[in-house]
Amino acid sequence: MSGHSKWSTIKRKKGANDARRGKLFTKLIKEITVAAGEGGPDPDANPRLRSAIQNAKGMNMPKDTIQRAISRADRDSSSFQEITFEGMLPHGIGVVVDCLTDNKNRTVSNVRSIFNKGGGSLGTHGSLSFLFDRKGIISLSRGDLDPDEFQLEMIDAGVEEVDLEDDTFIITTSMEDFHQVQRKLQEMGLEPDSAELQRIPADTVELGLENAMKIMRVIEEFEDDDDVQAVSHNLEVSEELSEAMG
Repeated sequence: MSGHSKWSTIKRKKGANDARRGKLFTKLIKEITVAAGEGGPDPDANPRLRSAIQNAKGMNMPKDTIQRAISRADRDSSSFQEITFEGMLPHGIGVVVDCLTDNKNRTVSNVRSIFNKGGGSLGTHGSLSFLFDRKGIISLSRGDLDPDEFQLEMIDAGVEEVDLEDDTFIITTSMEDFHQVQRKLQEMGLEPDSAELQRIPADTVELGLENAMKIMRVIEEFEDDDDVQAVSHNLEVSEELSEAMG
């Protein structure tokens, strides 16, 4: 997947309207609560929580909201279940939908319905594993950093790729090195705008604008579901498509 495609997804999140921003806040709060319940309330000792807090800060979530989400962990985290769905949409577009839900039957029904309405079908678990690689994707504002020096520093830390897009570094790591690179950035006194494990397609499918927009509308329907935390797909997000989607 090209650097631009990864960055276009981040830009869409940053440029979300108020309604979508509210949904993103809800999803981030849920992730913080579950992460704190799973690994404890100390982000220095809990990599998943550290990533969730970084993502929340990147969306300008207030500190007291983050703290309330952490404090709810003992009471609320056990009520959520993590479920992953895999399926196909038209034109060979594979989709993986990661969910956190307190009602599995509702989530299964909603996800299946979106696939069906979009002309696709829900597959079996693991059926699309060959299409995606798990990678750490970290975005970091350039600030006063020298791009050449920073890239060398990151290469020494074991990253796979560093792209500079619109004054933002997009850092790609292996899944195994993800938390190690986060610690390196912390040691350097740098706080990412976002840091998360993503499913990056080994190859992408490029479609004409009309068909691509139809697929993206289905992707957005998944993203708008309250139980859905992340949606991965192998559609090539061209600059034309990104601009057309706003």
